[in-house]
Amino acid sequence: MQRPFKVERIMTEIIKKLWRKYRSVILYLFFGGCTTLVNLLAYFLCAYPGHMGTGASTAAAWFTAVLFAYITNKLFVFESRSSQKKELIREALSFFLCRAGTGLLDLAVMVVCVEKLGWFDLPVKVLSNLLVIILNYAASRWLIFS
Repeated sequence: MQRPFKVERIMTEIIKKLWRKYRSVILYLFFGGCTTLVNLLAYFLCAYPGHMGTGASTAAAWFTAVLFAYITNKLFVFESRSSQKKELIREALSFFLCRAGTGLLDLAVMVVCVEKLGWFDLPVKVLSNLLVIILNYAASRWLIFS
C-alpha cells in the first residue's frame, strides 16, 4: 500500500518542477489555443452567417483574437503588472504592432491559398494559426513582455 503513495508523491514533484520550469510556455499554449478558437469562431461567424469575404472575415477575426490574446497574455501568461499609462501604452502598442505583422501573414496565407489557389478555407486557417502562434510567442517572450 505504501508504494502507490510514494509513486504519487514522486509524480507530484515531477509535475511541480515541470510547471515551474515551463509555466509560461504551458500557459501560452493553453491561451494560444483559446485565442485560436476565438479566431476560428470569429472567422466562421463572419464568413458564413455574416457573408463577409475572406479578407474581411480574416481581419475581423484577427482583431477579436488579438484583443483576447493581449488580455490573457498580459494577465496570465507573462503576468505583466505594468500600471503606469506610458508603460501600458508601450506594451499594448508593441503587442498590437507585432500581431499586425503576423496578422498580415495570416491574411496573405488565407488570400493566396483560398482565393488564388482554391483551397478549402478552414484547414488553411488552422495551419496559418499554428504558424502565427509560434511567431507571436517569440515576439511576446523576447520583445513585448520581457
